[in-house]
Amino acid sequence: MAYDARAVDDDPTLPSPLATRHSSLLITGYASLWGVADLAGDVVMRGAFAPSVARRGSAGVRMLYQHGERTPVGVWTRIEEDDRGLRVEGEILDITPEGRMAAALVRAGALDGLSIGFRAIRARRDGRLRVLAEVDLWEVSLVTFPMLPGARFH
Repeated sequence: MAYDARAVDDDPTLPSPLATRHSSLLITGYASLWGVADLAGDVVMRGAFAPSVARRGSAGVRMLYQHGERTPVGVWTRIEEDDRGLRVEGEILDITPEGRMAAALVRAGALDGLSIGFRAIRARRDGRLRVLAEVDLWEVSLVTFPMLPGARFH
């Protein structure tokens, strides 16, 4: 008796698990603003993110919820410096419970803040302020209360 020993995953009539459909919520905003002190006294200068973003690309910067590193809630599709600050565009994905919760909070108007996770590469003190000339950007989080009150998305 002959039989086909292919795995179920090899069956071309079945949908690929990688082709699973999900919905996303598109967002855009500013994760940092040039020359504006945050509540901790950090001031980011124009150009501070350029080397890190060039090296990592938007795909290398994680989208987290409240800086929780366990489960990303989406992906950043574009990160760029412009005349105002660090502009970000991304998709909140519903493929995790955290992503679904974040998207629901955004839709309800309860969540619109952004906050950056980074390591200072070049910085100097100016009184109570820390002026950041270059940073290594690791993540941009969706947060309830951003350290930089003007760091918002819509």
